[in-house]
Amino acid sequence: MAEKPWKVVDDRLLTQGEGVLRREIWVDENGRVVRYNLAYINPLICPLDNGRVLGYDSAHGWHHRHFMGQTTTVHFKSFAQIERRFEREWLALMKERRDAKD
Repeated sequence: MAEKPWKVVDDRLLTQGEGVLRREIWVDENGRVVRYNLAYINPLICPLDNGRVLGYDSAHGWHHRHFMGQTTTVHFKSFAQIERRFEREWLALMKERRDAKD
């Protein structure tokens, strides 16, 4: 009988007045990522979806992206690929916000 996946990462990082970065990762007995949640939460930017501005997760049995209240299916190749995509998009959002303030 397969063991229940366990959470190996549970991080919350407050960004300088710019919301919260959330990272949760569950693995199976072989160390393979079987569930994840990556999110940038800031209800001042997006009051929809519990304040989630941007996120990727595999809840409900499918891989999907959240952006400003909209959810779309994403092609899952690997968790590392999804994590890089999330990071690139979050950095672009932060740059866009900084540029808008200048």
